Amino acid sequence: MKFQRRQFLQLAAGAAALPFASGNASAQAYPARPVRLVIGYTPGGSADLTARLMGQWLSEKLGQSFVIENRPGGGTNIATESVLRATPDGYTLLLVAPANAINATLYDKLPFDFMKEMEPIAGIIRFPNVVVVHPSLPIKSIPELIAYAKANPGKLNMASSGNGSTIHMSGELFKMLTGINMQHVPYRGGAPALTDMLSGQMQVMFDNLPTCAEHVKSGKLRGLAITSTTRSEVLPDLPPVADFLPGYEASAWYGLAAPKGTPPEIVDRLNKAVNEILADPKAKARFAEIGAILLPGSASDFGKLVADETEKWSKVVKFAGAKVD
Repeated sequence: MKFQRRQFLQLAAGAAALPFASGNASAQAYPARPVRLVIGYTPGGSADLTARLMGQWLSEKLGQSFVIENRPGGGTNIATESVLRATPDGYTLLLVAPANAINATLYDKLPFDFMKEMEPIAGIIRFPNVVVVHPSLPIKSIPELIAYAKANPGKLNMASSGNGSTIHMSGELFKMLTGINMQHVPYRGGAPALTDMLSGQMQVMFDNLPTCAEHVKSGKLRGLAITSTTRSEVLPDLPPVADFLPGYEASAWYGLAAPKGTPPEIVDRLNKAVNEILADPKAKARFAEIGAILLPGSASDFGKLVADETEKWSKVVKFAGAKVD
């Protein structure tokens, strides 16, 4: 009887350890098949470029394909919901962007609660926007832009890539902190907005650095300032807006997330891989080319960034009275 009891306890202890051992084995084998990285944007933009670079480098590091899946539409909400509803096994990931933080307030009702239903993995990069004006305007600095806008309320047209976009929100934050009135003109994408900026139909834009840098360098647009708190190596002559407007900061950023409930061992494995990539000179050099600032750190660091950005842009969306197109 004693032998049977001892044997039973040993078997019970072994059975209790099985889920942990199985989970460990699963994490060690991860990824055992291709991983989908879903983005809510069309091919060709900064989000797509970031996803494809990270997908390539993660494939090289982890020995499995990371397949980029573009699912634009619904202000990135279609892509976001598809990932949040996926099996939480690490094989469906989301490229998280400022839209995920902005949409929490921009949309009256969403079929998901992003902060509660996602598992943060790692930050990747952030990059500033550039305050640009058409060269025909007699404006060469941020103080001159503020003075001109106050002297001509509502007469400056501010182009953006759409209601609730980072380009739009960067401009609205500027308006909120300065008290100026510029007329917001939303476009369906950054490309047509930039085209009308170059032609002079629009006068002001808070455009993404990778998109407008060459136009600033060539003189087709006049750069006034960078929206980050530090200068950019891509346009080193431009000061930060914060030099003239303390507390101002706006930037685009990207990171990775998975559905809630993804095993922590898999989250840790992905986080470690992303941080190793960001420490690689090859990745540093490539991201420096587009003026990006690296975002190394833990999964919780990235989760805090998303939470902070959600709170920040909530105030700006409410100030602007922004609504979806």
